[in-house]
Amino acid sequence: MENKNILIIVPMEDKHKKRITEAAKGCLVTYSTPKDVTEEMVSNANIIVGNVPPEYIKSSEKLELLQLNSSGSDNYVKDGILNKKTILANAAGAYSKAVSEHMFAMTIMLIKKLHIYRDNQNNHNWHDEGTISSLSDATVVIVGLGDIGLSYARMCKAFGAYVIGVKRSAVKEIPEFVDELYTTNDMEKAISRADVVLSIIPSTPETRGMFNKSKFDIMKEGTVFLNGGRGDAVNTDDLMEAVKSGKIGLCGLDVTDPEPLPEDHPLWDMKNVFITPHVAGHYHLLETLERIRNIAINNIEKYVNGEDVTNVVKH
Repeated sequence: MENKNILIIVPMEDKHKKRITEAAKGCLVTYSTPKDVTEEMVSNANIIVGNVPPEYIKSSEKLELLQLNSSGSDNYVKDGILNKKTILANAAGAYSKAVSEHMFAMTIMLIKKLHIYRDNQNNHNWHDEGTISSLSDATVVIVGLGDIGLSYARMCKAFGAYVIGVKRSAVKEIPEFVDELYTTNDMEKAISRADVVLSIIPSTPETRGMFNKSKFDIMKEGTVFLNGGRGDAVNTDDLMEAVKSGKIGLCGLDVTDPEPLPEDHPLWDMKNVFITPHVAGHYHLLETLERIRNIAINNIEKYVNGEDVTNVVKH
């Protein structure tokens, strides 16, 4: 394969740069940052590692491989962004530990009312907030049973929960740590039994607004609802009504719609809603960044050697 221009905007240490030099002998490698990357850099690249501004790509004829540093790829699969010949790969698997632990911590915090006690502490208010619940023997439904969902399932199972998974399509074997498995078409059967529902699905035309009034209405009174996937999978107005009515007893959100959530949005002031600003992923857990680096470097090496890359979203 002829030498390539490689643009990398994911942070790399010297040891990683050495691996890239060895993996892509003869290629011209340019390092930049999300803040400093230019449209010209993007237009000249044959291989890009990192989430460059989609509008910079403009269906570039030169771009052969775009390796994202995110699991989600919704901003890059829209018409007019990528050339039909461009291979799109994501960083699925890199975020499983970070996001699943974040959402699990949210779960425990909510069912033990720790978010309310924290508010009470800030207000110097010594007050018993009453009954709590437990994950032991609770029914947990995970909608989106990828790496993150499976990692969350493992933690819930360790606490004694009964775990039901929901996947887009059927599989032959039920994964470890999952007691039952449904497809998206039968999701209502699962969520109607849930004490806890976690949405960890990507943003696609099929998933946008998936959790709306009709879904919330069939859930049990007081269900715990969490979203760690994409904000637009949930109809925010319908969610707020479900919280107000008590259908959703507790709600944990790391993603919202709109995002960022405006300062005056009613969600901020809802007592039983716990919000974090889309921070479960990113590079906050350093291991996540290292996993992304390994995926990217391995795919660079595979591609320049004419081998099939991994984590392909679009080919």
